[in-house]
Amino acid sequence: MLFAYLHNSGIASRSNQSKYMSKVAVLGMGAMGSRMAAALLRADYQVTVWNRTADKTSPLVEAGAKAAQTPRAAVEEVDFAVCMVRDDAASHSVWLDSETGALASLPGRAVAIESSTLSVAWVQELAGHFQAAGKALLDAPVSGSRPQAEAAQLIYLVGGDTGRVAKAEPILKVMGGTVHHAGPLGSGAAVKLAINALLGVQVAVMGELIALLRRYGIDEARAVEMIGATSVCSPAARGAASAMAARNYAPLFPSALMEKDLGYLQEMAAEHGTRAPLAQAARSVFGEAMGQGYGEENMTGVVQLYWPGP
Repeated sequence: MLFAYLHNSGIASRSNQSKYMSKVAVLGMGAMGSRMAAALLRADYQVTVWNRTADKTSPLVEAGAKAAQTPRAAVEEVDFAVCMVRDDAASHSVWLDSETGALASLPGRAVAIESSTLSVAWVQELAGHFQAAGKALLDAPVSGSRPQAEAAQLIYLVGGDTGRVAKAEPILKVMGGTVHHAGPLGSGAAVKLAINALLGVQVAVMGELIALLRRYGIDEARAVEMIGATSVCSPAARGAASAMAARNYAPLFPSALMEKDLGYLQEMAAEHGTRAPLAQAARSVFGEAMGQGYGEENMTGVVQLYWPGP
């Protein structure tokens, strides 16, 4: 678990070090946020953490972070505030809740870094609130999952002012291996949704193809080996197919989150008067997986729609 990872990384023994760099709040201690906070601790940043369910902050506190009771309290003295939560509604609550929202107490010098996977419309609305308050925001979602977060090799897709991106880049590179400036606010979210749509389409079609070949009588592991050896199979599709063949549905990227992201992409397409029919088809597959009770399993669990049971 996370505490063992922190301890084995040598973080847990360094909680009393006197050398600190910028103060950073990390809001959201899910699978990604907790690992991002751990990377910052490894780099000797002074980290304050918050989570809706407070018990999830305990491993980080034992490793040297401070815990706050609310997002507002977490950001009071920081230079950077990183948010990593589930969706638009959670982001709205973190930043704008009338009693606990972080925007109200964020210092004027600080840069807020919204790393959740959100709709473009919400990022742009949130940007309006920050602008009205005279405070700095970047939308900086990431490409990568738990293994990349744990290795601090996330790929950042950043939207916002060039100067603010430059200011935040040192801490982004502590948590990730690459930082791409996508354009103005909302651009990071748009690129992230496109990336996830490409992934979702591949996973959805791989599930139906592997199951079809199995029903035809071809061993699924052998099918994965043959398909994966061709130039048409991406590394992501190959990995998903291998997990399907192994019946590995342990959550790295749950189907419910993929369905949410594909829905946000549909909203973006509609707003700009265009269509995304393949993304819509993939969304319906993940929606069906949710309806069958597979929503919190990894997205590879969509294969169970075609071969339920062992």
